[in-house]
Amino acid sequence: MSTTSQQTADSEARREYPRIGLYIDGEWIYDRQTATEVRNPSTEEILGPVPKATPDDLARALKAASRGFLAWRDTPPQQRVKVIQKATALMRERLHSIATAITLENGKLYSDAYAEADRSLNFFEWNAAQSLRDYGLIVPGEAQMQKFILRQPIGPVAAFTPWNVPISSAARKVSAALSAGCSVILKAAEETPGAACLVVKAFEDAGLPAGVLNLVFGNPAEISSTLIASPVIRLVTFTGSVQVGKHLTQQAAAAMKPVLMELGGHAPVLVCEGVDGAAVGRLAARGKTNASGQICASPSRFIVHHSVYQDFVSAFAETVNSVQVGDGFRKDVQMGPVASARRLAAMQSLVDDARKRGARIAAGGNRIGNIGYFFEPTVLADVPFDADAMTTEPFGPLCACVSVNDLGEAITLANSLSVGLAAYAFTNSLQDAERISRELDCGVLSINHFGTPDADTPFGGVKDSGVGREGGPSTLDAYIVTKTVLQKTSRV
Repeated sequence: MSTTSQQTADSEARREYPRIGLYIDGEWIYDRQTATEVRNPSTEEILGPVPKATPDDLARALKAASRGFLAWRDTPPQQRVKVIQKATALMRERLHSIATAITLENGKLYSDAYAEADRSLNFFEWNAAQSLRDYGLIVPGEAQMQKFILRQPIGPVAAFTPWNVPISSAARKVSAALSAGCSVILKAAEETPGAACLVVKAFEDAGLPAGVLNLVFGNPAEISSTLIASPVIRLVTFTGSVQVGKHLTQQAAAAMKPVLMELGGHAPVLVCEGVDGAAVGRLAARGKTNASGQICASPSRFIVHHSVYQDFVSAFAETVNSVQVGDGFRKDVQMGPVASARRLAAMQSLVDDARKRGARIAAGGNRIGNIGYFFEPTVLADVPFDADAMTTEPFGPLCACVSVNDLGEAITLANSLSVGLAAYAFTNSLQDAERISRELDCGVLSINHFGTPDADTPFGGVKDSGVGREGGPSTLDAYIVTKTVLQKTSRV
């Protein structure tokens, strides 16, 4: 693409960026103090302001969610599903606009943003269908006693979503809450608000009653403390860092409220004896550079059997060295920028620490240019176990590679951290695959590929990586309360 053509395409994309507003009780609100400004990480240009919710706005959102819940709870599931299906159809028609907004504000490749948006619609479809299969029970009892187990929506939900998967995370939470019959106050990330606004707009256009879905932005600490402390909110769901997740969980516990937490990880990749180390190294390059490594399931600790270690590292480094880094709208680009100057500094800090401790920089290790938040995909080899890269989730295009002598050592190292979200393993041994499946501390394990769960399978972590699961047959459980009814049939 020529420079002139690229500039024209960039200008058209910027014109498609949505106006960011609060959405409370069926009304869009724009005339508020600016909380922050959205910045394009590829160009560092400002895309627009994000309004800050006032205390009165939050109070109004809580009242709206309370009122909206009563109406939505009593709406028959079949009618709820029709509204969700209509909104999903509208989002499918608007996939280009959603993907464009994500690439503008997040930086990921347009193709990846489109795939994320398209995949996110599966959550709405799956959870809506599950709500029609969410049956109660009748328990056999003695004469003149009927025992019913009812499953009912828990109530208004406070949902907090991250900047790295701006539609995927919102879709998981909003779809499950609405399908279960709950109302929602969605607090999306101020860095990437566009996709959330477009999701809410689709539900507005689909006829969702006012108050059932509300959207707020502003000061994250003020919003979370206000919503969680309110007696209106009955469930707190969050996707983000371990530190923030623990803080919100403590706030929820003080108010005796359940939580659904999908928190950070530091995904190990076990590369076992007998595999083609070079082939796995080439696969790892795509797995690591997907979304610039800024997803919680990104592979980041490569624990490789010594017999294939050199082949693996060489192929991994050679492949990432050929990755074209640039603006996510360019068709010749294979990886976009990191999200912010803060992420650039984090990458450089990990590289500097690893080098100081004796690691080898097999590939990358530096910022690219001085405009845009571009960082080279980086492979650290022979990394000491006490290096920051081995213990701190990089959340960027950086990984640490180490050599081990056997599978037992690999599993011990993989399990040595307090987190356990995603993990990966490459092996040609069914016996080793069974052992890894049984012994590895993680919520999701992918064997011989870098895929992650879709709507039909559960996603979540163990240990510090979270509480509860999103997706799969039990996807609505967190949003449902079980009520036991014991009814005497004799006259009184």
